[in-house]
Amino acid sequence: MTRTPPATVNRVRLWRWRRNPLRRHSDAVEAWVVLLTWVLVLAGGAFAGLLAAHTSQSAFAARQSEVQAVSAVLTDDAAGPPAAGTGYDDGRVWAGVRWTDPDGSVHTDRAKVVPGAPAGSHVTVWTNQADRVVAAPVTGSAADLQAALTGVLVAPSAGAMIWAAGWVVRGRLIRRRMAEWDEEWKQIGPRWGNLSGGRG
Repeated sequence: MTRTPPATVNRVRLWRWRRNPLRRHSDAVEAWVVLLTWVLVLAGGAFAGLLAAHTSQSAFAARQSEVQAVSAVLTDDAAGPPAAGTGYDDGRVWAGVRWTDPDGSVHTDRAKVVPGAPAGSHVTVWTNQADRVVAAPVTGSAADLQAALTGVLVAPSAGAMIWAAGWVVRGRLIRRRMAEWDEEWKQIGPRWGNLSGGRG
């Protein structure tokens, strides 16, 4: 069993980049399309991932600027530990809270607190500009981790979209080349048959 030398394999793989009588203009165009597609997949995917991570960081920062932490008082006893749920519970329970703004206005709402806390206990809650209790903003390492995960998820998705676009362009080039071959064979085929018949 003979093995093809590596140098020969490389020449076969790169035939579209080498001058030879069989290479057509469409072959060179296809080679450039493939190269450009992979460059854009890598560069575009990385750029999209970094942009998504930066956008997430900006969104977390904007969210943090829109809410504030306030000291509130429980208006009733917090219930005991919640029953086993779906697995998404954070172990806290809903309870009524009351807090006073610096201007003296009093607000009440419901917030998630540690179970078992008695009425009158002081808790920290997050409120928005409408003085409603909201979820705590994502900050610090948690925000960094979520932004990084967003970038990791977006990068391959963007790369896949670019690759798909390149695949469509290459497919059209291949169909065009096949049509050209078919047209040329219609012109050369009859002459080839006549030559073969003459030799017989």
